[in-house]
Amino acid sequence: METDTVLVRYGEIGVKSSKVRQRMEEILRRNVERSIEKRGVNATVEREWSRIVAEGEADDADETAEAAAETFGVSSASPCAVVDGTPETVAESVAELARQEYDRGSFAVDARRAGDADAHPFTSVDIEREAGAAVVEAVGAPVDLDNPDMVFGVEVRGETAYVYADEYDGFGGLPYGTQADVVALVSGGIDSPVAAWRAMRRGCPATVVYVDAGEYGGPAHVARAYETAETLARYVPDELRLWHIDGEEAVERLVDEVGDTRMLSYRRFMLRAAERVAEETDAVGVVTGEAVGQKSSQTSRNLRATDAAVSVPVHRPLLTFDKHEVVKEARRIGTYESAKVDTGCHAVAPSHPETSASLEEVRDAEPDDLLELAEEAAEEATVEVFDGA
Repeated sequence: METDTVLVRYGEIGVKSSKVRQRMEEILRRNVERSIEKRGVNATVEREWSRIVAEGEADDADETAEAAAETFGVSSASPCAVVDGTPETVAESVAELARQEYDRGSFAVDARRAGDADAHPFTSVDIEREAGAAVVEAVGAPVDLDNPDMVFGVEVRGETAYVYADEYDGFGGLPYGTQADVVALVSGGIDSPVAAWRAMRRGCPATVVYVDAGEYGGPAHVARAYETAETLARYVPDELRLWHIDGEEAVERLVDEVGDTRMLSYRRFMLRAAERVAEETDAVGVVTGEAVGQKSSQTSRNLRATDAAVSVPVHRPLLTFDKHEVVKEARRIGTYESAKVDTGCHAVAPSHPETSASLEEVRDAEPDDLLELAEEAAEEATVEVFDGA
């Protein structure tokens, strides 16, 4: 039995209005198609009611399913065999799949139906019972409906059934490109790439902004930021752009001229530079990796002082995350290795940083032209392109 078709499922899209759902489904279809192409795999990707189906070579089915599962908006994907949707044919097909795939342990059959119920003179439970009995006869495996070692899945859709033994979990969220663009401040650290990824997962195309602290960061820090951008680019259907902004002059002045609040001023510099990029790219907000209280500059009062540097919304997907949660997520999405040694703007931090600054204190202490300098630095940025292939 050849599993040459991949059934792609999604979740949140299904609760949208009909018009919105159709638009999002088509965007998701294109994104899945592009994700598969970036793997060098040939497949035809079509949209069906509440599902996307990719058809290609059986030898490529697992890689196709993996690519689909890594596409934002997808909840899961399964390499399937496509058979006639009668209970008898389904049972025979599940038994054959069990002969190919069953190793040891208990099993269960999980069946679903979609479409006009009047066209199906049987229930999903009927399919499960008949297919389960066929598997027992074929391989002698014990049934365990509560905690099976292996699950054989069946989806009957109209007159067709999809039979599968594997299911690749997806990231969920919304299809990339269904929301307005954002600018994501990304350093060589752990937090900011996860924040950018989470915004992208909610459908926001992201332009990455890296502010280079010069000698206070060093070449290794730049390399980690670029490696992170390359990793993030794997998750987008087309290209990811990184704006590399020179912040060394600002850092030098802050170190020379500002005391306990200089880290806050540096964050204000970065936010204003990112806002300038947002203006150039028609983005509607800036994403950062800050979490309340994680660092001295990220207390709730200090966040108010830094946000005042810009007029666009500042989005913080990790606002309430603990550090171990961020690390776990970074490992899962592949950005941890390039960020586990973090320096950069930490070198700018004063020995006794201010944890409860007022906006007036910060403004009074920083150079009068700091935010203007940020805009000029953004205008002189270099732009790098990553395709993630």
